[in-house]
Amino acid sequence: MPVIPHTIDIVTADMEAALRFYRTLGLAAPDYDANEPQVQIATPGGATLGFLTEAMMRQHYPDWITPMGQRVTFACRCDSAAELDEVYARVEAAGFPGSKAPWDTFWGQRYAFLRDPDGNRVDLFAAIEARGVE
Repeated sequence: MPVIPHTIDIVTADMEAALRFYRTLGLAAPDYDANEPQVQIATPGGATLGFLTEAMMRQHYPDWITPMGQRVTFACRCDSAAELDEVYARVEAAGFPGSKAPWDTFWGQRYAFLRDPDGNRVDLFAAIEARGVE
């Protein structure tokens, strides 16, 4: 049996800010209990998005250091270009700066880049209805 990807974990310096960002993005992030070093969000697609505090990482992995630079991009599919534009605007209005405003790609998708509070790039994409490309 092949392995089945299940959980993507993000180490965060500020759990409250991370959860607020992903909640604003549209995920069902729970309220944060400061006593919990780990939080998980079940996504509509069936995967789990996990969040771990830096303190937890250091406790279990004493040699762990805060990474520098982009290592992973988290991409979210929107149902339409209009929804993508609305999500991008909502996230920016909540005080999370966008990284690249929505644009139409040559491969037939509407695309945008956001950054979560820890600097991870979070992409939004949707098919451009006229071209019907997923």
